[in-house]
Amino acid sequence: MTRQLKAPMETVDFSHFASRTGELLLDVGCGEGRHAIAAATLTPGLRAIALDFSHNDALTTAGRWRDLRAADRSDNEGATVLACQGDALRLPLPDNSCHQVICSEVLEHLHDYPQALREIHRILTPKGLLCVSVPRTWPEWLCWQLSEGYRNTPGGHVRIFSARVLRREIEALGFRCYHRHWAHALHSPYWWLQCLFWSRRKRSTIVACYRRCLEWDVLNRPFITRFIERILNPLCGKSVVLYFRRS
Repeated sequence: MTRQLKAPMETVDFSHFASRTGELLLDVGCGEGRHAIAAATLTPGLRAIALDFSHNDALTTAGRWRDLRAADRSDNEGATVLACQGDALRLPLPDNSCHQVICSEVLEHLHDYPQALREIHRILTPKGLLCVSVPRTWPEWLCWQLSEGYRNTPGGHVRIFSARVLRREIEALGFRCYHRHWAHALHSPYWWLQCLFWSRRKRSTIVACYRRCLEWDVLNRPFITRFIERILNPLCGKSVVLYFRRS
């Protein structure tokens, strides 16, 4: 199966986070499994674990991987994705067992995010790789200012991160940051509009139209929107993405 390296909604850039055959990758807070599945389709023989606190998301991830394997007669060249329910604060894996960990758009939901980082450090092998992404400071701050509902949504974001501070906290655990970039600039205005029309966002024509544009972009990957987003990401990318190597 041939595939682009990076789909629009993949926050991780796998050209900076390459796996090798036989390695074990953990996607913490996997949601519907976009990164675990993407990594497995890119690396023959990769063993990926997609872990999420939501049982429904784990089931969705398992279903997506099952459907992909059914459609791909090459059986993804021996790669596997195991989806399971679990807690980022108590990862169900032994010390030094994972070669890579992805933690994308998760830490902002956790009250005790330092414990999650300690758990990630515990299970990573020496020289293992970690990719962390969180909402970028100023686009997230604007969302908080525009809508009280956004910042008080149950299960939503409990803090605004400074990327510089987060990087120092992760490096203090024994990691070295080797790359940084921003992602999803086209999604920042969508969330600002969501927040601006929070009380009637489901009925807002402008929000609905922008959402349809984003869905079209995800499905079709037109050159013009991909180019615009690359230009805008350093300016207003919704997420900051940090790459680390454990010492």
